[in-house]
Amino acid sequence: MKIYRIGATAFVDNEGSYRKREIVDWTTFINRDGLHEFLKKEIVDWKETDGSFLDLNRFDPPIDNQEIWAAGVTYERSKTARMDEAKESGGSVFYDMVYDAERPELFFKATAQRCVGSGDEVYIRKDSTWNVPEPELTLLINSQGSIEGYTIGNDMSSRSIEGENPLYLPQAKVYEKCAALGPCIYVPKSPIPTTTRIYITIERDGKTMFNEDVAISKIKRDFGELVSFLFRECDFPQGVFLMTGTCLVPPDDFTLKVGDKISITIDGIGKLVNHVGKK
Repeated sequence: MKIYRIGATAFVDNEGSYRKREIVDWTTFINRDGLHEFLKKEIVDWKETDGSFLDLNRFDPPIDNQEIWAAGVTYERSKTARMDEAKESGGSVFYDMVYDAERPELFFKATAQRCVGSGDEVYIRKDSTWNVPEPELTLLINSQGSIEGYTIGNDMSSRSIEGENPLYLPQAKVYEKCAALGPCIYVPKSPIPTTTRIYITIERDGKTMFNEDVAISKIKRDFGELVSFLFRECDFPQGVFLMTGTCLVPPDDFTLKVGDKISITIDGIGKLVNHVGKK
């Protein structure tokens, strides 16, 4: 099942059967154990609708009071890219170390205020000269630490800022419209398969600038391991979204420009589309 959010209304796509209902408290709605089984029973009483809402191609991010966190250096390509950007500052060794370390890199990414949905603009920083999107499978985790669903995340990154010094990571990652989630929350009966692929296309003036894909099986860290470390000393009473890292990084001579179109697709979930702007 997939849950889409448009304003105060939730739309559920249950294998081509569509239902909708106004949701008063989105946080309570998605933050629960057994979300899949809950939805199966709950939507029986929802109003039937057709799939025309899907043609809008614009959805609110499926987040309310939750925080967004992210995991870094979980794929070897990400490690290599981060080492390259930090060569001049002498910080490249840290990324090599964390890739093989017991403790993963986990960092705070965004609040709901700084997150946008599919069809909206993501921003690049005016004080950054090297900006890229990072397409990531994103976990919906309830307050008890259970993975209840999946969505697509775009972890926008200012690589020139992070490359100056690894301690600048928060400035490289956290700013207005620095994250996108959507287009929906995918709530399967069983965990998402490791054969699932992530695709990204970046277009500029109708021309494809970057196009690549990868299977999530390439990830070094187990999802359960990432969740365990995230919840080790933090409580998330409303639940939390966790971006799990990327393996799809444009070449070092590429940087985003205002007007670029970023399309991220993940098998089973759908497509997250954003255009690039700046504040």
